[in-house]
Amino acid sequence: MILISTSKGDIRLQLDEVNTPTTAENFLQYARQGFYNDTIFHRVISGFMIQGGGLTADMENKKTQAPIKNEAKSAKFNNRGTIAMARTMDPHSATAQFFINLADNTFLNY
Repeated sequence: MILISTSKGDIRLQLDEVNTPTTAENFLQYARQGFYNDTIFHRVISGFMIQGGGLTADMENKKTQAPIKNEAKSAKFNNRGTIAMARTMDPHSATAQFFINLADNTFLNY
């Protein structure tokens, strides 16, 4: 269980280490290194998602490790309440930023 403490309350996350082991380990590595400390949720869209994990309160990008391979191949991804890695149009471009789905966003599935 991952605990994210915010100024608005705590968020508890469970990573899918069975179906997405590389993605889960990537997230855990950033967390263990303290990378997510003092970052913000910089993109919050009601009824869609909240995104964070890469920018400081000054909107400065934090330096990340190399991107990881996209492991999201199941239709159960991007449903309400799930966490996913943010990326560019390149499906294998995720680094540290993540988002939490506030609705079923299956159109985001890879």
